[in-house]
Amino acid sequence: MLIRTWDGRFEWDSAKDAENRRKHGVPFRKILRIFDDPYFIEAYDYLHSTAEDRYIDIGSLEGIVEIVVVFTFRGHRTRLISARTATQKEKNLYNEHLKETI
Repeated sequence: MLIRTWDGRFEWDSAKDAENRRKHGVPFRKILRIFDDPYFIEAYDYLHSTAEDRYIDIGSLEGIVEIVVVFTFRGHRTRLISARTATQKEKNLYNEHLKETI
């Protein structure tokens, strides 16, 4: 397992990144800007938080594409687990959140 880090804030397993790109077409390094989206939605992932606490973010990349990221915290870093394009239901949730927030 090769751990990649970025900016000291994020880390991920390079094999998991390759699998995620193959499966979802989304490289981890590309989605890091989602954490800069001031309107992202974050939720605790109750279903997958058995061995560690996991979180789900829905946010915007470049103002167009909504992305869902699953992550956990490892020390002072955010460890990326999965990233994919949001479903229509998740996009609607994000857009409703934008309307209420802005």
